[in-house]
Amino acid sequence: MISDATIIGGIVIPSTNPAFLAVVIGVHIPLGIVCVLVGASAMLSEKRRGRHSTFGTIYYWCLLALFASATFLSVMRWWENYHLFILGAASFVCAWFGHSAPRWRWRRWVRLHITGMSMSYVFMLIAFYVDNGKQLPLWRDLPHIMYWLLPLAAAIPLIIRALLWHPLVRASPD
Repeated sequence: MISDATIIGGIVIPSTNPAFLAVVIGVHIPLGIVCVLVGASAMLSEKRRGRHSTFGTIYYWCLLALFASATFLSVMRWWENYHLFILGAASFVCAWFGHSAPRWRWRRWVRLHITGMSMSYVFMLIAFYVDNGKQLPLWRDLPHIMYWLLPLAAAIPLIIRALLWHPLVRASPD
């Protein structure tokens, strides 16, 4: 157990710093929940203007804010959290590529969009599990490396399937 920790709802938050706690509870956790929900909604929506692009845009901007809060939290506890900063940066960079590809109509933009947005979601989930897996039912019984590998193992076949069979990819001239 961490000596300088706060426990909320059975979850250990490794700090008693009021600024850290305010950002975690007031900003970071709510943004993470919104990202998970709207990201899943974008993935499950019909791929056309409307719901998909609206949810995708909300996901993108909320992920930027989530990355900003993760950066703040990582800087406050750099040696314990630098890997979370790297995962957050990887998530946002992937989202930027995925979000930019259709806007700028890059060559193979559909594939870049699918890959970028999907991997941003995966990196976000990996960061969550790496940080919280040891406190979650079922996950806490797994070896730490599984927090990194299970989201990838679940996502990669789905991403490959989308890259090979999605109607927009098949219709794309590239």
